Amino acid sequence: MTKEQTTTTRRGFLDWLISLGALITGLAVTIPGVMYLWPAARGKGAKRVQVKGAGKLAPGQSMMVQVNGKAAIVVRERSGLKAFSASCTHLGCLVKWVPGKRQFHCPCHAGVFDENGAVVSGPPPTPLPEYKVKKIGAKVFVSLA
Repeated sequence: MTKEQTTTTRRGFLDWLISLGALITGLAVTIPGVMYLWPAARGKGAKRVQVKGAGKLAPGQSMMVQVNGKAAIVVRERSGLKAFSASCTHLGCLVKWVPGKRQFHCPCHAGVFDENGAVVSGPPPTPLPEYKVKKIGAKVFVSLA
């Protein structure tokens, strides 16, 4: 062999292999971290979700549904249907609709919200986010925005 020819040594190959492993490990840690810090970058645009059976709810009744991966409660009021986030604004526990009291109760820390999602008592700092409800014919749709 001449001086111009390069040969791969065992040490050079192991250095290359270790560098590749470090790069893959770094990406495996960095990408989820970036996705956590900027969740809005994933899945832009709120979709409407059809809520089957919501039209058959009697006044005061409710049902739990998933809207874009988030839990929501659809409640039949006298004036029509309303939808709210089912996650308590305190620590994210799922709230339950209590029809006799016309309130949402959080079982974790005794948070109470009224029929419009406003905080009545307990530790929740903000009201429940309200979702949009749209009725098209006999079908009912709920969306985040």
